[in-house]
Amino acid sequence: MTHAESFGIASEAYIGLVKRIDPEQWNDPGLGVWTVRDLVGHTSRAISTVETYLAAEPAPVMNVPDAETYYSEVMERYTDNDAIAARGVRAGELLGEDPVAMLTALVVRASAAAAAELPDRMVAIGPLGIPLAEYLRTRVFELVVHGIDIAKATGIEHRIPESVIGETTELAARVAARKGRGVEVLMALTGRGGLASGFSIL
Repeated sequence: MTHAESFGIASEAYIGLVKRIDPEQWNDPGLGVWTVRDLVGHTSRAISTVETYLAAEPAPVMNVPDAETYYSEVMERYTDNDAIAARGVRAGELLGEDPVAMLTALVVRASAAAAAELPDRMVAIGPLGIPLAEYLRTRVFELVVHGIDIAKATGIEHRIPESVIGETTELAARVAARKGRGVEVLMALTGRGGLASGFSIL
């Protein structure tokens, strides 16, 4: 399965979850400072950025070789939590009165854009360049993890396709290993220990 196909599967699962959100739940607490609408909006950026970045010029150089580097180094260096929170709120507002229709159209466009490019096409994220296939791995990760967040916030059962939950778990384990926390994760996964309260690879 290509990374573009995984992106499509994760996107469709996300839309399937959003379809089941009750209209009265949109202003309920979502995650942190976000409402459910904000959280869904933030998650939608895992799709909209694919469309936006592929419409822009390719990065001239590759300085982020893979998704593991994106999470283990780039996110730590460039993350601005206040800015992320504000973008989530704005993205939630842009969902409009019919989020499902808006997101469905977005997935069609983003998936078509991704499928039309070669996997090694350089995606520009500010001054950074990452291969499209690797950027799509980060988008699948965001869709899966935040899909779980949405399901928890709304009480909706969310059946995540085995293929993408497997890819997401593998990426998380690889990032943990990059950060020197791989043994802890491995011991927890094999029943030989538990993870400390608040443990996170991000």
